[in-house]
Amino acid sequence: MSTPGLQEKPQSCAETHPWVSVAHPPTTLSPELRVEICVEGNIASGKTTCLEFFSNTTDIEVLTEPVPKWRNVRGHNPLGLMYRDACRWGLTLQTYVQLTMLDQHTRPQTLPVRLMERSIHSARYVFVENLYRSGKMPEVDYVVLSEWFDWIVRNIDVSIDLIVYLQTTPETCYQRLKMRCREEEKVIPLEYLDAIHHLYEEWLIKGSLFPVAAPVLVIEADHDMEKMLELFEQNRHRILIPEDRKLGP
Repeated sequence: MSTPGLQEKPQSCAETHPWVSVAHPPTTLSPELRVEICVEGNIASGKTTCLEFFSNTTDIEVLTEPVPKWRNVRGHNPLGLMYRDACRWGLTLQTYVQLTMLDQHTRPQTLPVRLMERSIHSARYVFVENLYRSGKMPEVDYVVLSEWFDWIVRNIDVSIDLIVYLQTTPETCYQRLKMRCREEEKVIPLEYLDAIHHLYEEWLIKGSLFPVAAPVLVIEADHDMEKMLELFEQNRHRILIPEDRKLGP
């Protein structure tokens, strides 16, 4: 699969939408000095391990997925509610996910390299899409979320420079889920992980689902912890050095 070039970044949100600058002061780094990398993959694919590895071994900025916010919105747990009744709570969760991921993308960046866990793009292209395709999100909810996402992409800079895709089998993710025993994840069936896997493959490997926001570096991530740390080290240069755009084998 050929990877598209980086698109020109739109006018900054601070310039076009003054209300954004109230929450986020202007960044201390100019756009040409910033690199934003998103680590993508299924649930329990090893994203947090990847971020922790580079955070502990490199002077970079790391933004983990804002799961604590999704678990507690003024005492409510929309993440847990969605896993138990996606038809009722899918729109509620994904609206908040889109908001919190927008917050991640627009935070001031003070170090040259930022590593993010997932992105606003996968929230839309994988998780919202899965709810709609599986019949758990009405078309009107899907259209409203899509309109919000399209407006954000047109008017606010949520561009990224590289996607690191941790490619795993659904079966591996399912075994890891059972081992880590997070409360909300106890109800996740293998079929859900399989659906998420296929959407990631359609989006990032086949390129047949939606536009890919950046070049994609694929790392096979079915291995044990020791092997994964070796792979992260082997791919350090390809992940962290912005000039290196040759991402083939």
